[in-house]
Amino acid sequence: MSDSNTTDITNPSTFILQGIPGLEASHVWISIPFCTMYIIAILGNVTILFIVKIEQSLHGPMYYFLCMLAITDLVLSTATVPKMLSNFWFNSREIDFNIDFSACLTQMYFIHCFSVMESGIFVALALDRYVAICDPLRHSTTLTNSVVAKIGLAVLLRSGILTLPYPFLVRQWPYCRTNIIPHSYCDHIAVVKLACADTCISSYYGLFVVFSVIGLDVPFIIVSYIQILRAIFSLPTKDARLKTFGTCGSHLCCILSFYLPEFFSSLVHRFGHKVPLHVLVLIANVYLLVPPLLHPIIYGVRTKQIRDRLLRLFTRKGT
Repeated sequence: MSDSNTTDITNPSTFILQGIPGLEASHVWISIPFCTMYIIAILGNVTILFIVKIEQSLHGPMYYFLCMLAITDLVLSTATVPKMLSNFWFNSREIDFNIDFSACLTQMYFIHCFSVMESGIFVALALDRYVAICDPLRHSTTLTNSVVAKIGLAVLLRSGILTLPYPFLVRQWPYCRTNIIPHSYCDHIAVVKLACADTCISSYYGLFVVFSVIGLDVPFIIVSYIQILRAIFSLPTKDARLKTFGTCGSHLCCILSFYLPEFFSSLVHRFGHKVPLHVLVLIANVYLLVPPLLHPIIYGVRTKQIRDRLLRLFTRKGT
């Protein structure tokens, strides 16, 4: 009987996404805030893209980077939430290894690729604010459209190359422990933990990506904003300081809403052995849902040009 059971779970043909372990009975209720956040995130980011497209005065480096951020947020949330909701609503949990497992690996790749890309876009935004505030006379000549395009391409290539090993490493492991993925989407570590082999290389590579991205991007952002704050406090008038600080403040809020949950989720998922599994999965879901929700709200409220254009758009429709 033991041999039979071992054979049944060796290289299973089907994997099952468990959703949020321990909270299966509450999936329908949990889906309500998740679906609401997803709809708001989609509407908010599409609105940002639409306003930047129709408003000629917003055709500048900072707004191009904001559009890149909006597209990244749309991909991140859309790569996870629809499958998650189908699990919660219709109990659609099975992943066929030969057919859908490639889709699982694709989802995994997109999640990690666009997370790294989002970090790179924050670096680009910090660079834009640094040049605009610390060297405003050279802003238009330094960050031209071609330079912005090259920065965007570099961010895309870096994220694509760094996260490319994830699906290939996961694909090569033999799976014989269980066919149940204790997660609501194909998370890298959650899938790797099902393998019955020494998967240290996958775990270590995941940590290498996290610490290399954060270790490179965060110090650059911190140094940029230190210089920006020094320039802000040297401005002659209080109104100018408040106006400039308001724009940078919105950037800092978005940066914190992205890095803190990502860093916490990555560390807790690997080392938080005493943390309940449903808490780990909820943290991972919040990490992917909250930034796409907050970014358009923060930029829409705190960035005067976007706010004014949005108000004019609704006022015109109202009249």
